[in-house]
Amino acid sequence: MHLGKVAGTVTATAKDAKLVGTKLLVTDLVDSKGKVVDPARVAVDTCGAGVGDTVLVVNGSAARMAAGLSTAPVDLAIIAVVDRVTTT
Repeated sequence: MHLGKVAGTVTATAKDAKLVGTKLLVTDLVDSKGKVVDPARVAVDTCGAGVGDTVLVVNGSAARMAAGLSTAPVDLAIIAVVDRVTTT
């Protein structure tokens, strides 16, 4: 799992049929301080995230386990909106 920050939205009217009805969000992967470490990844949103939210994302085969995406061509999914990150 990784931390991310939602930076924008993606609109795609022509897409794989298994992605119809999904919300696609541009997500920057960030470290625990919020610094971008991997910019502009597109993730399927499974929990109602929005622009500016800090989120928890999963990639690879774990992304297809979220919210009925098991047969969809997905490799990054937002699985939680983060309330707080605390580091020592």
